[in-house]
Amino acid sequence: MCAYNRLNNIYACENSYLLNDELKKAWDFPGWVMPDRGAAHSAATSALVGLDQEMPGGKYFDDSFKAAVGNGEVPMARLNDMVHHILRTEFAFSVFDHPPVLRPVNPFIGAEEAQRAEEAGIVLLRNANSLLPLDASRIKTLAVIGEHAEAGVLSGSGSDQVTPAGGTAVPGNAYGWHPSSPLRVMRARLPNAPVMFDDGIDIPRAAKLAASVDVAVLFVHQHTGENYDVRNLLLPHTQNEMIAAVAAANPRCIVVLQNGGPLTMSWIDKVGAVVEAWYPGIRGSEAVASIIFGDVNPSGRLPVTFPKREADLPHPSLTSLQYVPENADHHAHIDFPPFDVNYDKGLKVGYKWFEAEHKEPLFPFGFGLCYTRFAHSGLKVSAAEGLHVTFEIANTGERAGAEVAQVYAQLPQAAGAPFKRLIGWEKVPLAAHRSKTVSIDVDPQNLAIFNVQKNAWGLVPGDYTVYVGSSAESPPTTTKVPMGSEP
Repeated sequence: MCAYNRLNNIYACENSYLLNDELKKAWDFPGWVMPDRGAAHSAATSALVGLDQEMPGGKYFDDSFKAAVGNGEVPMARLNDMVHHILRTEFAFSVFDHPPVLRPVNPFIGAEEAQRAEEAGIVLLRNANSLLPLDASRIKTLAVIGEHAEAGVLSGSGSDQVTPAGGTAVPGNAYGWHPSSPLRVMRARLPNAPVMFDDGIDIPRAAKLAASVDVAVLFVHQHTGENYDVRNLLLPHTQNEMIAAVAAANPRCIVVLQNGGPLTMSWIDKVGAVVEAWYPGIRGSEAVASIIFGDVNPSGRLPVTFPKREADLPHPSLTSLQYVPENADHHAHIDFPPFDVNYDKGLKVGYKWFEAEHKEPLFPFGFGLCYTRFAHSGLKVSAAEGLHVTFEIANTGERAGAEVAQVYAQLPQAAGAPFKRLIGWEKVPLAAHRSKTVSIDVDPQNLAIFNVQKNAWGLVPGDYTVYVGSSAESPPTTTKVPMGSEP
């Protein structure tokens, strides 16, 4: 699928270098190429550079494309090639041998799968004084605070929107809210304790309620989706002020984040716990409760870096980028004028930027807490075609859990890469007081750099420092191994 963007002022779906030279020739891609929805901008031009099908409909691949084939502008051989790529892939995936059959959907199995996926993906970011997991038998009163937290949990929009059986929890709202009510689930968890609710809009009222209960659980949100961007990395409306006020009234507060990307958190040191739930899904509240009450030991890890402040980002602001106001219809198509983004940071992308620029993040890439402790030891590395890495992981805590061990490498100085590079990882479930030897084989491509003059990938000769840890910035176990040939 080719993108909407232009690269060096050429639309991706009209870019012969991307579609022909790289994708189909260098990468030997045998499938077919189609545009992201509405990303095609021409008929003959797109077809000649490698576009095989238009989506949706036929705005360009219609009578004008037929005419281009008829007058020879698009050779018949190219049309045959387009058809070949499509049919070849359909045969490869048995579309003709085993055509898809419509079957009834089982919403119960789907909901259970969604809950298990969410439980595995939730990231515990903060757990001061081991506030979590909660012991339901010791809680006398609890408050659920947050907009629509009596009704459901947030979902995304566009292609990441899944409408559950029965529809959304907040009809007519521009956002999608899955009908998995945090308030209902918390009341089911605490049948013998009063569970009160406040929408958090009136901040003094929410703080007053929080001060009157044993524990407050705050469900907050930042909605994102296709075709628009957020204004900044703050929770919208007055949610940050609400969190600060509630935490001042009752530090035993748990913040449950419903969002699609990094956030800044001025209140982070004031709250008891932070649970990154992302978009929680069809059974999102049940999954969050499983983490909060300890049925599931959290094992999710951050796939992105959370900065302390927006000024630490490589591009703190994009002056030409427009955003959609909070009350807009996010399902409507919005045409933004084109704007340029200069990708001038080279290899320093994501966590690599923060390390290379010596900027301490709020939470590093790969970070995540759990309800037990893990130790790494015995790191051994041998070099052949790539690297063979072995080490021990021990669960030194009192309950079963899963560690996501991450292997990073620092390339030789000649590589010009002043940061560690993630080269492998493994999720390792372990019972309490048990250990396991982990082996990870690292493909040499994960250690290579690209030589522009030679138009080839290769290894830089020298010492490679290998790290094993729990995040991009955790105190690692390290060793060095010599390897490499000139790229």
